[in-house]
Amino acid sequence: SLSTSGTQGFGWFAALLAAVVVGAMAGGVQGFAITRLKVPPFVVTLGGLTVFRGLTLTISNGGPISGFDASMRWFGTGLIGPVPVPAIIFAAAAILCHIVLRYTRYGRAVYAVGGNAEAARLSGLRVDRILISVYVIVGFFAGLAAFVLSARLNSSEAVAGIGYELTVISAVVIGGTSLFGGIGSVGGTVVGAALIGVLQNGLQFNNVSSYTQSIVIGLILILAVAFDRWLKSRVRR
Repeated sequence: SLSTSGTQGFGWFAALLAAVVVGAMAGGVQGFAITRLKVPPFVVTLGGLTVFRGLTLTISNGGPISGFDASMRWFGTGLIGPVPVPAIIFAAAAILCHIVLRYTRYGRAVYAVGGNAEAARLSGLRVDRILISVYVIVGFFAGLAAFVLSARLNSSEAVAGIGYELTVISAVVIGGTSLFGGIGSVGGTVVGAALIGVLQNGLQFNNVSSYTQSIVIGLILILAVAFDRWLKSRVRR
């Protein structure tokens, strides 16, 4: 995260802007590599994870940057009435994405490309542009999440969020999204994230080590993907 702007006297808005712009640019670069250079998405995103983490380690000299002002910390720890600000940001983002995917032409195009990119191309959709835009949007929200996490922890460092990618994929798959594209919903993803959160809290409450928690999450992901493949095979029959 480039939320370090919050320690340099620029204020929370500059920190937020830096985080989402850099996130969107990172997503755009990966989308370009996938659509124009024809590199497999898994390779690009895995390589991007390593490259961007290395860049942040270089910029921060491998250490955390902390001491954000109160206005920025409010986005991570503040309340609006009884509701935490991060929960409000999450709900707003989920509602916005749900509306876009469910009720707009762009959302239908995203589903079409995810389901069958070649068929979408033959029907006249600009598949490459849609794919790049999706990666830009994902990068934007990754930057927003980094900003909120930094504000909550009052610290920003390259190693923050390690392992989140597995948790996120598990939540998405449990929520009914197919890893093979074309199927899924924001509502299902929210439910999946809630279930993963409840599971992790339950394991922590019972003093289960973080290592064992990783094993459990990994097994859940494998089972969820296997179930998804089984359902697809049943539908084809």
